[in-house]
Amino acid sequence: MLKEKIQGFSLRSFTAAVIGVGGLGCNIAIHLAGAGIGKLILCDFDKVSESNLNRQFLYTANDIGREKVFASEEKLKNFSPNIDISAYNLKAEKTGIPEEFRKCDIIFLAVDNKEAREVFSDFSKENGIPLMLGGIDGFYGKTYLYIPHKTPCPECAGMLEGKKAETNISAAAGIVGSLQAAVGIQYLLTSDIPLGGKLTVYDKDSFSELYIKPKKQCRICKNLHKKEETR
Repeated sequence: MLKEKIQGFSLRSFTAAVIGVGGLGCNIAIHLAGAGIGKLILCDFDKVSESNLNRQFLYTANDIGREKVFASEEKLKNFSPNIDISAYNLKAEKTGIPEEFRKCDIIFLAVDNKEAREVFSDFSKENGIPLMLGGIDGFYGKTYLYIPHKTPCPECAGMLEGKKAETNISAAAGIVGSLQAAVGIQYLLTSDIPLGGKLTVYDKDSFSELYIKPKKQCRICKNLHKKEETR
């Protein structure tokens, strides 16, 4: 009850999934837990390494070698003991997404590989679940909220490109991951469509916003493109 009194809203009726509990995912998960999300689903198949510790603050040197989902689950339960957490130590594959993910009100995608982005982009569309995407490279980052059947898809927004960052800056991960969480929480509370379809770009010390239009040749956004043409 204290969380609701302090922040002026409650997230206890919502379920959110965080795919990838790395630099972005740690920030997203801690903000969702802090805001009192009712159910939090974590998914990752990686283990904690020393190279993660500069930006993935849910882990310490004592966690090196542990599966990230179980280490982060433990920390988040201590941080916010009243939320329900499920942890899945698995790789994103189209035929292997657990049934529990279909109950999500929103999915946060915080991975850097193209396969996982494509899998969850399709899963989001097929199940009508909003997808909050993000990515960073050095002091550059971007976020995009996809709302199935209502906004252009992640491919149209250029968010399916997957490559490992050349440099990983803790502050950039904090900014972009926190922005993903903030926009996602705001969407849960308002279901505000203008929040979707907007690509936000962070570049060193500035932000810019681009409103994405559906591409004519896109396999997912054909109907949206037709609506744009008739306006």
